[in-house]
Amino acid sequence: MEIAPIPGLADEVNDIRLRTAKIVNDKIIPAEPILFKGGKDAEPVRAEIKEHVKEQGLWAPHLPVEYGGMGVGFLAHAYMNEVMAWSPFSARLFGVVAPNSGNQKVLLKYGTEEQKKKWLEPLISGEMESCFSMTEPDNAGSDPRSIQTRAVREGDEWVINGHKWYTSNARRADFAIVMCRTAREEAEAGKPSDTMVQIIVPMNSPGLEIVRSVPVWGHTHGDHCEITYTDVRVPVENALGRVGSGHAAAQDRLGAGRVFHCMNSIGAMWRAFDMMVTRAMSREVHGGTLETKQFVQGFIADSYMDIQAARLMTINCARVMDEGGDARTDISAIKVFVPAAFERVVDRAIQVHGALGVSGDTPLAGMYTGARTLRLADGPDEVHRILIAKNVFKHYKAGGSWDFGT
Repeated sequence: MEIAPIPGLADEVNDIRLRTAKIVNDKIIPAEPILFKGGKDAEPVRAEIKEHVKEQGLWAPHLPVEYGGMGVGFLAHAYMNEVMAWSPFSARLFGVVAPNSGNQKVLLKYGTEEQKKKWLEPLISGEMESCFSMTEPDNAGSDPRSIQTRAVREGDEWVINGHKWYTSNARRADFAIVMCRTAREEAEAGKPSDTMVQIIVPMNSPGLEIVRSVPVWGHTHGDHCEITYTDVRVPVENALGRVGSGHAAAQDRLGAGRVFHCMNSIGAMWRAFDMMVTRAMSREVHGGTLETKQFVQGFIADSYMDIQAARLMTINCARVMDEGGDARTDISAIKVFVPAAFERVVDRAIQVHGALGVSGDTPLAGMYTGARTLRLADGPDEVHRILIAKNVFKHYKAGGSWDFGT
């Protein structure tokens, strides 16, 4: 990966991008064969890279300085994600891996000082791991208000009953942040969303059972777990924020997460593009290299356009969010466009690589399934398209026009 400073971008952000690229180029990508295998051989490699990241001041871009992070703004973090995403291992090695990073942000915003001391600080230091337990198998994931897991207050305890799945990182986690519905009289307002609450639940709580790892794309030993909660009791003080703030807290993490996922996708797209161009220039077939074939030239042109359009849309969205603007329409727009573009770019790269493209010898197969998954994760395309249209109509009815989003 070769990157140059972006004209007009703050010197600090360009410096972060360049230093991040050097670590990804010099340390992470060369170590990928060992990291993919995992096991004991990978442990010292991960530790060495993490220590180097910290020495370079690039650890945890999402956290404030007082909690050991970089304290950079949202836009700088987004630009950094684009560079990190050249390798699927970068996020964890830079201390910003989901779901821990999202839970850290929620604890920072909604947690009490006691909760931060007990849960956030050990999570940041690496003494603890966490998971986020929201999605349910029997209710539409596209409608968080349909969640049926219930938390009923009995004295000084919450009693939780429910059924979740796709709770990522559950097997490694020490605690879960669980999205629950409360009784209406326990909420502080009358809106349906005001009956939602997020509660910290230790994974060793009686009544919490990990049923299985949900197989994803044929991988049967992953860490997206199905969990049942049967009369799980936790202290009342484990609720995050006020009762009724659960839906807002979920949207806080999902909105920012969608931008970061899109910047991750763009970084991965650039790597797939780089691999495709390099392959096209070097692979001999039917009397010449692939770069001389018109179909392949079309692949290159279409992929370049897909990446640039996706990138500019996402950076604009991140800028609006960084400036405190209303980015809801832009978030939905990139959530639909970028994963679809990602899927197209990787598909073309696989085609140019032939049989090698579907093997495990390149990262392309993982990119392809990841791109397809993103069209469902954080809300399916169809829901975001509906939201875009509703917001546009609302804007026009309020007297707006084509300058939507400016």
